[in-house]
Amino acid sequence: MSKNLSKKEIDKFSRQIILKNIGPLGQKKILDSKVLIIGMGGLGCPAADFLTRSGIGKLGIADHDIVSLSNIHRQSLYDEKDLNHSKVKIAKKKLNRTNPKTKINLYNFKMDRVKFEKIIKNYDFIIDGTDNFESKFLINDLSLKYKKYLVTGAISKFDGHIFTFDFVDKDTPSLRDFYQEEVITDEILNCEYEGILGPVAGTIGTMLANEVLKKILKVGQNLNGFILIIDLLNLSFRKVKLNKTKKSENKKFNK
Repeated sequence: MSKNLSKKEIDKFSRQIILKNIGPLGQKKILDSKVLIIGMGGLGCPAADFLTRSGIGKLGIADHDIVSLSNIHRQSLYDEKDLNHSKVKIAKKKLNRTNPKTKINLYNFKMDRVKFEKIIKNYDFIIDGTDNFESKFLINDLSLKYKKYLVTGAISKFDGHIFTFDFVDKDTPSLRDFYQEEVITDEILNCEYEGILGPVAGTIGTMLANEVLKKILKVGQNLNGFILIIDLLNLSFRKVKLNKTKKSENKKFNK
C-alpha cells in the first residue's frame, strides 16, 4: 500500500476522506488501485473523469476511435477543438490536468483477444463502456478467465443497464446469461441507430465509476448476480436477478 497521504492529497480528497466508509485508509486503497476502461465514449468519459478525480493510482484507457462532432453532446471529455483527434490522447491530456498523479496508460488500437489478454493482467478492475456485443462478450470472457471484477454498462434512448461481475466467485453469472448471442444485434447498443439523451450516458457512466470505487473500498451493496435497469424518462429503477445457465457454463471462453 502507498505511503502516508501528503498534505496536498489530504486537502484534495478531503470531502471523500471525511466519509466514515473511506477515511485515510480507504483513500490509500483508491490510490493503489488499477482500473482499465475499454471504450472512451459516452460511458467511458464520465467513468474515467470521476475515477481520476477520486485519486485512482493507475488508469488504462482503450479506444481506437477519433472524436467526431456527433460525439460531443454525450462524451464529456471532448469539445469541438478535439475533432478528428484520438480519443484516448485527448482524454489523457484532460485527465492529467485534473489529477497529474494518476498514471494513465493509453491503448490506441482496436481491442482483440490477443491484445486484451496482454493488457488485462495488469489491472484489477475492468469497466466495459463499449457499444457492440462482439467487444462486450470478449471483455466478459477474458474477465471471467482471469477472475477480474467487471462492471459493464449499456445505454440506449433514455435507458441504461448496469451489471457487475465478481469473477473471483466461480458461481457468478456472466453477461452471456443475460444476452443471447444468437438473437441480438448491435443496433440496440449503438446511438447511431437508437439515439441517446446526453445526460443518460453521463448518469450511467458515473454509476460505473461508483461501482468500482465501492468494490475497491469494500463498502455497500453491489450488483453481482443482478442487472440494474434504469429508465430515466419515467424515473423507474429495477434490479433483476441473473441466473447462471448451462449454456453459459458450457461456453468455451478460451477458443
